[in-house]
Amino acid sequence: MFNWYKKVVFENYANFNGRARRSEYWYFTLFNLIFSVITMAIDKALNLEIGLNTVYGLAVFIPGLAVAFRRLHDIGKSGWLLVIIYLAMIICAAVMVGASLSALSGVASPEGFGIGVIIAGVVVFGLAIWLLVMFCTNGDVGENKYGPDPKADGSEDISQIGVE
Repeated sequence: MFNWYKKVVFENYANFNGRARRSEYWYFTLFNLIFSVITMAIDKALNLEIGLNTVYGLAVFIPGLAVAFRRLHDIGKSGWLLVIIYLAMIICAAVMVGASLSALSGVASPEGFGIGVIIAGVVVFGLAIWLLVMFCTNGDVGENKYGPDPKADGSEDISQIGVE
């Protein structure tokens, strides 16, 4: 399992080409979460504001983005779709924050921005769910325009364990 993490971080650090199977993406995500929690705990124990967690986050940002691109490639989608989704989420989040700050500061009435905040929240939630579904979708069988099927190498996929 840890081999998937090592493959993403050390072998494919900034490789945005090709395809990544579900197990590669999700094991990287799992170990990334574990290491993030550990580094946050160390930072908290040492009372550091900018410490190991920040350094770790910066170190794995590029490989995390690259494996997400390759995961989308595995289902036949462009990795740039991820950038578009993230930009839409950032814009919607900015609308929600701006509306909240405007209402709190008295610049505008809270009622006037309520519908905008609700719409922005629904858009962010919908995009997050759609992205999650894409990351969980089984990859294209055989070669697609982004490269050969990563399952064709004969290695075992976690989704096939116990299936006959």
